[in-house]
Amino acid sequence: MSEPMASAAHPAPPAPPLVHPPRRTLRRRLAQWYRGRPLRTRLAALTALAVAVAIALSALACWFLVKQRLYDLVKTNLEAAQPLPRDIQANCATTPQAALAEAVASQVNPGLPGPQGRPDYQFVLNGGTNVCVPVWADKAIVLHSSDLDALSLKSGQSKFRAGEYTDGTPAMVKLTRLNDPRQPGVIMTAATTQPVEDSLNQLALVLGIVAALGVVGAGLTGRLIARSALKPVDDLTDVVEHIARTEEVGTTIPVTGNDEIARLSTSFNSMSTALANSRDRQTRLIADAGHELRTPLTSLRTNVDLLIRSNDTGRPLPEATRTKLLGNMKAQMQELTLLIGDLLQLSRPDSPKPGQNVAVVALHEIAGRAVDRARLRGPGLVFELDIAPWYVHGDGAALERAVINLLDNAVKYSPPGGVVDVRLHEGLLTVRDHGPGIPQDELQYVFDRFWRSPSSRQLPGSGLGLSIVAQSVRDAGGEVSLGPARDGGPGAQATVRLPGEPGAP
Repeated sequence: MSEPMASAAHPAPPAPPLVHPPRRTLRRRLAQWYRGRPLRTRLAALTALAVAVAIALSALACWFLVKQRLYDLVKTNLEAAQPLPRDIQANCATTPQAALAEAVASQVNPGLPGPQGRPDYQFVLNGGTNVCVPVWADKAIVLHSSDLDALSLKSGQSKFRAGEYTDGTPAMVKLTRLNDPRQPGVIMTAATTQPVEDSLNQLALVLGIVAALGVVGAGLTGRLIARSALKPVDDLTDVVEHIARTEEVGTTIPVTGNDEIARLSTSFNSMSTALANSRDRQTRLIADAGHELRTPLTSLRTNVDLLIRSNDTGRPLPEATRTKLLGNMKAQMQELTLLIGDLLQLSRPDSPKPGQNVAVVALHEIAGRAVDRARLRGPGLVFELDIAPWYVHGDGAALERAVINLLDNAVKYSPPGGVVDVRLHEGLLTVRDHGPGIPQDELQYVFDRFWRSPSSRQLPGSGLGLSIVAQSVRDAGGEVSLGPARDGGPGAQATVRLPGEPGAP
């Protein structure tokens, strides 16, 4: 007894509603099939479909034009049928049907189309109750209730309609008013259209066969054309798969022509070459960075080993030697810090995102601060300044580092008591020293990373300063160059041109 009560108190939860899977309509199935086909198959299908639509429209237009023309010919023949003589029309109401049929048979034009070379005449009298059929006619024309509307036509007017004979043969019927003052009536003149229907059916069959052959031929031709047109794409795909499989960037494909496929191949070749160059630069950067880091690290390890050994052996180093070692270690640490900072600077993308750390900065103020710092590094040098206001869009910290690197380069190669000229006019910044200058055959390498002139290998530096200058100036939309002094004197001259304006925007 407890179970029914419990079930009544706690009814079973309702069954979840049945969820019917979505019906796969024909459109979805076609779309899924289309997306799953290769590109050449889709091109061939689209070509065949386009040709099929064009052929179908052309065939329909041709069929309807022929149909209209044939029916117009039948209508023209009916319009040219000779009207009945007035005496026959006058006696239509009183003459017996057989006599009237004989009179009509003897007086109508025998050269017109219809059975036995004549059109078929039929007379409708007494509101449709009396229908006269000629004796030569083996079949009558089916009368429609609307045919009596021809009684309202004027003399010489006629109307046409599609009709049929009593045996079902299609016909074109012309309706005119019977000119009998005693008994109004309607004259029905008809000509069979069965030959027209047969011709149209044969034409439809021929057009259907031609359309089917055209679609099949278009599909095969489209397949061949797609295979030929997509051959460069297949070659490009093979190269991409080869690069993905072997990671051999730099592989290119031959380019012929100047169409879209040729442009795609050219762009791919450019991309592949750029990737190969980027990998080469990355490999070279890693190798050069490792080489540059090895020297200070080796020196640091040697000094640290010497200090540890002196403590372990219980023979401490003299205070002067110890102080010198610590000073060398500090210098090496500073060199490592500068080198790592330069590497971080160069690790930035060559083209930063628009708006990233970009603002309106005063280039003349940056140059002034950089000269103040350069004076501390070259206390015995003379700095001649000629700086005019100039405002640019760029990263202020990166541009200041670039100007400082140019001045450091001038300080490093200037003789004691030398002069460093710094000028800024209309966006053209020049830094000129009076040192030994740069050999002509080395000018092409001055902005390469880690490149150092053989004659300056003994001087401090990592060979990254001018690379940072070139990258910072390019990021700001400017140009930089380094070469001999313009006046032909000793020393080198660095030139930086940045777009901007003399007034603060």
